[in-house]
Amino acid sequence: MADVSGTPDPVADTPPSVEGTAAGDTEDKTDNVKTEHKAEGEELSDPSKYRYIQEDLFTSEIYKVEIMNLPKYVGFNDVKKFLARHGLNPHKIKLFGRQSFAFVTFKNEEERDKAMKMVHGMQWKGNVLSVRLAKPKVDPIVRKRKQDEGESAGGGGRPPSKRQEADEEEEPFSVQIANVVTPLWKVPYEEQLRRKEQEVEAVLKTLAKEIGSTNRAMMPWLFSQKGKYNNKCCPLEAIRPSPCQTEYRNKCEFLISVGADGEDKTIGFRLGKYKGGSCAVVGPADTTNVSDETKKVVSAFQKFIRTTPYLVYDPETYEGHWKQLTVRTTRKKHAMAMVFFNPQKLEEEELNALKNSLRIHFTEGEGKHCGVTSLYFIREGQRKSPNLEDLPCELVAGEAYIHEELLDLQFRISPHSFFQVNTGAAEVLYSAVGEWAQLQQDSTVLDVCCGTGTIGISLAKRVKKVIGIEMCQEAIEDAKYNAKLNGLSNIEFHCGKAEDVFPNVLKSLVSSNVTAIVDPPRAGLHPKVVCAIRKAEHLKRLVYVACNAKAAMVNFIDLCRAPSKRVQGAPFRPVRAMAVDLFPQTIHVEMLLLFERVDYNSQKDMEDGQETTPKT
Repeated sequence: MADVSGTPDPVADTPPSVEGTAAGDTEDKTDNVKTEHKAEGEELSDPSKYRYIQEDLFTSEIYKVEIMNLPKYVGFNDVKKFLARHGLNPHKIKLFGRQSFAFVTFKNEEERDKAMKMVHGMQWKGNVLSVRLAKPKVDPIVRKRKQDEGESAGGGGRPPSKRQEADEEEEPFSVQIANVVTPLWKVPYEEQLRRKEQEVEAVLKTLAKEIGSTNRAMMPWLFSQKGKYNNKCCPLEAIRPSPCQTEYRNKCEFLISVGADGEDKTIGFRLGKYKGGSCAVVGPADTTNVSDETKKVVSAFQKFIRTTPYLVYDPETYEGHWKQLTVRTTRKKHAMAMVFFNPQKLEEEELNALKNSLRIHFTEGEGKHCGVTSLYFIREGQRKSPNLEDLPCELVAGEAYIHEELLDLQFRISPHSFFQVNTGAAEVLYSAVGEWAQLQQDSTVLDVCCGTGTIGISLAKRVKKVIGIEMCQEAIEDAKYNAKLNGLSNIEFHCGKAEDVFPNVLKSLVSSNVTAIVDPPRAGLHPKVVCAIRKAEHLKRLVYVACNAKAAMVNFIDLCRAPSKRVQGAPFRPVRAMAVDLFPQTIHVEMLLLFERVDYNSQKDMEDGQETTPKT
């Protein structure tokens, strides 16, 4: 479900004040532990290093705690599950295993205080935990600038090697940005597919080891599977390539900043990472995965903003206005442009004049022929939440939606709704999902994290009922509209977090033929959802679409582990796997994994390791 393609997210890759990742999405292991711990504990002696916490922007840094005396050998997922078991929902977790402590940030003061009261003094694996407030992180770009100033003044620091200097001189910006956005652009496509298939193969071998250590009852079956499939827990089918290897992206997020060539008000991808001290961007003109339609919109927008007196937003000083441009395109030649603008202290009259100029530029002026059919103006600057969909989103010109065709079905897409970024490859993926789900006319399909309803709608005519679950209200409204648009009456949608809605939906089902299809964000399913799936014994089959199989590993393990007080119900086991390339020229790949419920009443099923891979 997450967009993990090769284009950097300009919202997520920003200072601590503008956060764009979901709770516990990734474990950040890149920073030096000693440096980080010193930065967290130092006094707020230099206000410029912490200016972002004074601004009227969302930042979880002011809701951060340090949990100390963690048990030895606990990992990131252990901490995440431990907190979830006690009803705590962190925004970010940063674990320092060797030092036995973790920094955990929350979305608001109430959740932070709840965590401090609950966890302080709690015992975990024989260790008594302690919790204290943690100081905010130094703004990376301010820290980098001050380091550079210190090195210039004192002559310190290691000078770049002649080889590094030569490389920098030899490589044009178009090549440098290609290496960032599409790191495999020089690799032949067949080799790209081979590497991605190997990555999924490694995941299946790791899962086999984990099943062996968490469910001894499966050992006879697992021993047979590993013997048949070269130490993998199930057969891996040949990777399915993307129909298009270039210009396939239907959604791109661009930063508005100073160009790497020094040109002001440039729209493009960031050349480096913010925490590395870089804000420079390079335009997408030579980027292979961005379509010509998108490039035309970027060019028209760049011309417009350069005619305005407003500066680009500076993440170091928190001044300026233009921040980000998101462009969505479809096969039906629709294009949606969303510009993010920080109004600072501008009067409404001035803002209205700017929006009117923007409208005229794209309906009557120079931008008329770039193809924009839906134009939005989004106010940044007063974010009280890490979610972009919470920002005021105003339609300036054109239609409120764009429309797409997928598998001969029609779909409406709102500004913040999720839709796979590679439409052609999504058709390949969804066709495989329908094939593997083994659906019948009396089947009920649970489409978890359904977005605009694409998977469920594509399967609805083959089953009795489809139930979709999605937390984005815009996407749910699109999904309901899309069901009617395609003449479907056997599908319903529920809005809310999967961990809140899914258990109740399962309890209300009376069908004996239930299949779940889950396509979660990169962090995977919430543990509550996995527990609900395990308890629902009438749910016999699960198709898991993973955009980050390594992050989803904890879900895979919990689906297969032996029953316990926490994870009740008969386990599942993996019986079929495949990679689908939705992101050519990048390192990312979608993994499809079919799980089937273990039947404890069948001795043959549990003991002789007979293959249960469905026939096609």
